Amino acid sequence: MGRQTEIKIFENRQVRTLWDSENEKWYIAIVDVVALLTESPNPQVYWRVMKKRLKDEGNESVTNCNALKMPAPDGKMRITDVADTEQLFRLIQSIPSPKAEPFKLWLAQVASERLDEMQDPELSIDRALEQYLKLGYTENWINQRLKSIEIRKELTDEWKKRGVKEGVQFATLTDIITKAWANKTTKEYKVLKGLKKENLRDNMTNTELILNMLAEASTKDISEAVKPKDFEDSKKVANQGGNVANVARKELEAKTGKKVVTSLNAKSALGLPNETKKKK
Repeated sequence: MGRQTEIKIFENRQVRTLWDSENEKWYIAIVDVVALLTESPNPQVYWRVMKKRLKDEGNESVTNCNALKMPAPDGKMRITDVADTEQLFRLIQSIPSPKAEPFKLWLAQVASERLDEMQDPELSIDRALEQYLKLGYTENWINQRLKSIEIRKELTDEWKKRGVKEGVQFATLTDIITKAWANKTTKEYKVLKGLKKENLRDNMTNTELILNMLAEASTKDISEAVKPKDFEDSKKVANQGGNVANVARKELEAKTGKKVVTSLNAKSALGLPNETKKKK
């Protein structure tokens, strides 16, 4: 089953979502919705109590809720209670909140937009641009980030052609590329920047994004040229592609006397608000 986790923004608050391409359904993390509608200091407890009450009342929406893996605050994928849009509309009726109606309208729009994007993929790029602007990123950074998404898609399409499997194998190849050009695995890179659940690429500087794009574009080009026969061959190609950007990084550092890979993240560099502080 094809599933893709995405972070959506409602009134500057993050909502974890997951798109099930097979069933063409959105699944939304219920606790995230509870948090933004109730402003509860402990939405997990609020949802636990609410869930028990609704179950005791025989509420079918709660009974039929799914539990899927989503990124947790510590950056790990953890089982989370989720609901599809129809179930969520029903659950919202049990939460007294002035934000309930605006959130319903937002939820309906999110569902509609996905169907539109399936018909016209360019719309997804336009909406990504809009989301980054809302978060306060500069247009220059956004242009780099959107280009990096395009290059990443080209690379993963190439991997699929070579029989590389999504999930662990994709992650392994990504780690090899990152380690080759930045001298750090993805996890080590996130630790350096003080990240947990945040997306690493969303917190790269322009230069880091450019070098990461070079590494992934080079990997794709080399793969197309040598046509690796299996995953082991693809690992060698990933290392070669990453090394192309590694050479560029070292030469740039020699010319400027400055490290490219640093603890500075895009939010700090652009003066964006700290999400954790904002929620307190």
